Amino acid sequence: MMKRMMAGLIGSLLLVCGMSSTLAAADSTAVRTYSPAQIREMGIAPDLQERMQRWKKVEMPFTSADFSAREKKLFDELVAASRDLESAYWRQSDPVALGVYKSLAGTKDPELKTLRQYLMINGSRWDLVSENEPFLGHQPMPPGRYLLPQDMTSAQIEAYVAAHPTQKANVYDEHRVVRGDASKLTTTPYHVEYAPFVRSAANHLRSASRYADDKAFANFLRLRADALLTDDYYESDLAWVKLENPRFDIIFAPYESYLDNLLGVKTSYGAAVMIRNEPESKKLEVFQKYVPDIQQALPLGKDDLPDTTGHRTPMEVMDTPFRAGDLRHGYQAVADNLPNDPRIHEKVGTKKIFFKNFMDARVDYVILPLAKHLMRADQASKASAEGYLAGTMMHEICHGLGPSFSRTSDGRKDIREAIGSAYSGLEEAKADVCGMYSLKWLVDHGALEKSRLEEYYASYVAGIFRTLRFGTGEAHGRAEMMEFNYYREQGAITRDAATARYVIDYAKLPGAIAAVTKELLEQEATGDRARSEAWFKKYDVMPPDLTAALLTTKDVPIDIDPLNSLSEPVR
Repeated sequence: MMKRMMAGLIGSLLLVCGMSSTLAAADSTAVRTYSPAQIREMGIAPDLQERMQRWKKVEMPFTSADFSAREKKLFDELVAASRDLESAYWRQSDPVALGVYKSLAGTKDPELKTLRQYLMINGSRWDLVSENEPFLGHQPMPPGRYLLPQDMTSAQIEAYVAAHPTQKANVYDEHRVVRGDASKLTTTPYHVEYAPFVRSAANHLRSASRYADDKAFANFLRLRADALLTDDYYESDLAWVKLENPRFDIIFAPYESYLDNLLGVKTSYGAAVMIRNEPESKKLEVFQKYVPDIQQALPLGKDDLPDTTGHRTPMEVMDTPFRAGDLRHGYQAVADNLPNDPRIHEKVGTKKIFFKNFMDARVDYVILPLAKHLMRADQASKASAEGYLAGTMMHEICHGLGPSFSRTSDGRKDIREAIGSAYSGLEEAKADVCGMYSLKWLVDHGALEKSRLEEYYASYVAGIFRTLRFGTGEAHGRAEMMEFNYYREQGAITRDAATARYVIDYAKLPGAIAAVTKELLEQEATGDRARSEAWFKKYDVMPPDLTAALLTTKDVPIDIDPLNSLSEPVR
């Protein structure tokens, strides 16, 4: 009997660990179902309830009471389309976790209910804020998730494409899944791999376009529907950036490469349904005005700084009642700068979007409480929602500034390809430090009040402490760990041994920001992967005193777990 039980347990574990190859060989949209006993046999982290306490459940209230009948239909179709992208995202991230999540629908068991919710928070079996360690089962997180071969290193893939140069474009295509091993790789376009979901999403977008009173937005929806079925987002991205203050808007594409820690190029689906907050959007005009000047003021050679004069820099403050895919799971973004296509950056610029309801929740539940825990009292009191919003706005603006491509010894390359797996952390850090450098420039040029500079710096450092709690397994956490350590090295942030609080040296911080801004811009401009990897290796280790300090903040949530009346199970 014991032998049969052990054989069953081992078989279940092998099945889960080997699921990637099974899925690759069969229908990639199919997921397995599991019984409660099989799920328990996988192994559930014993501290799961404690992990859940790190996430603050926050209701995101929404009403469509002021919508017209046509607007309600438009909104419903956009939400339906977003649910389709949610289904595709899970299959990119972790289809095993999806099978478990779906199998636990309706469970009354307290532990399994907690597990199901934690799977939703992470969108996988791997804990974002615990260095991506598994909380269900024991399989380490594949660095390329389910977008790339799980048993190959980046060096092996690079060696393969060197030996098979005609396959390089497909292997590095951001919209293709790669399967196989060192002897043979095959690639499949996303629109084929995830066909049931992208086709359904395209149909919903076309239906939504029929209810859109904004003709430009309706045209964009049709173009984006076409793009889903070809993986060519260029024309629809151009149309998206050119929208004029839309009342309704969506983020709807595989834009970000956070799931790909192997090559740093494969993107994952994300969606957000957004409604314009007009009063808050009007406040952004001062930032829009100076974007071309800020680009030319960055500390980098002018040959590496394309002129952005005449480029559109639309900025929208939006209330966001529904998100899906990589915008729903893990780190809850409060802003975005999109598209990521450097061709769009060169031709028309980018769109900066600020999620007002998510921004308010982050500041109220995380940023300000952390500042009171970790910063000297007089500096903690300077941190504010307005200061954090200003830094966030400049962060998103600066995602679209700096070099558009890397100039390497092999010619001009996409920065993501040149830098590789370190790209996500590098780009997040670049946006951070360029943003703060740019805020100082705006103050120096009279666009913002000088009296608020310390408020901006205090809010920035408070935000660093928030992100550090994600650990260095997440791109934003790795970025801000580097920033913190560099500022500490430069004496711009110190620790008061008597109070165990951290202190900003307001005189030293601007110089330290300028120096690291120049360093990171040069890394992207040159595409020097070794330089970038060495830089982060030096600076992305958390010092013991900071580890101890963060342990005192357990009563402050890591982030929010947004809840709304629109959610429903993923397909």
